[in-house]
Amino acid sequence: MRWLVETEWLAVNLDRADLRIVDVRGDTLPPVELGSPIYVAKPEAYALSHIPGAVFVDWTKDITDPDDPVPVQIASPERFAEAMSRIGIGPETFIVAYDDHNNIMAARLWWALRYYGHDNVAVLNGGWPKWSNEGRSMISDVPQIARAAFIPHIRPELRKVADQILPDATAGALLIDNRTPTDFTGETQRAKRGGHIPGALSLPTATLLDAEKSVIAQDALQAKFADAGLPTDNPDQPLITYCNGGVNASLVALALSEAGYNNVAVYDGSWNEWGNDPARPIEKTFIPTEPPTNS
Repeated sequence: MRWLVETEWLAVNLDRADLRIVDVRGDTLPPVELGSPIYVAKPEAYALSHIPGAVFVDWTKDITDPDDPVPVQIASPERFAEAMSRIGIGPETFIVAYDDHNNIMAARLWWALRYYGHDNVAVLNGGWPKWSNEGRSMISDVPQIARAAFIPHIRPELRKVADQILPDATAGALLIDNRTPTDFTGETQRAKRGGHIPGALSLPTATLLDAEKSVIAQDALQAKFADAGLPTDNPDQPLITYCNGGVNASLVALALSEAGYNNVAVYDGSWNEWGNDPARPIEKTFIPTEPPTNS
């Protein structure tokens, strides 16, 4: 299965009866203080203009758990099912999600739907920026959507929690850090501690995108994965992606799945959890240089 659709495909399938287009536009902002990330949705952008037939999902509220102390953890089955039922997603619905922030919020919905048993979903490659730059159809009218019955079926193998990470790594899973290179080394940090999970490989999300912020072609993906140290001849290799909040990690999980890896999980808590928990081990490869002294 391919998990990405192109703008050309969506443009000619807007009237498909089983299609539900979901606008997940939003952003991640630098924290005001370490350990306090800022996540926002953009309902005002949706109200101004969106792809015809699209419904809006607030990724910071509709598909997350407000009671979890770790930010933007996946919503409970009941909360998630209510959000999906409200926007008309049932067992036979084919979802195409899009955003305006490097495909990562759309990929987060892609991962969440798959975690709850719904594989009939794809991400619009390049998202809203590509769609609008191509001058494709857009409207401000909000569609009237009939409620559906979304029934969640949890697939626990797609989501990892903190206590599983090191045991899984010991058993052979590869940890893949999708933050920036300086976050990985510890030179910069968005949590109370800098560095990375011991043994993790560095594969920044940005390296998997082209100039238009679309996911690069499969042969280019394979080259990036090889450069990062992933095996290219073992599609069953267990892989666990993580970032700061599990959002970029969802896009990397999508890219890995698109390239043929079939045992990919997301560490939902990611560095928001690990980097703020002093009980969790870290590696830090950045060594500050001492300022020169006068002698």
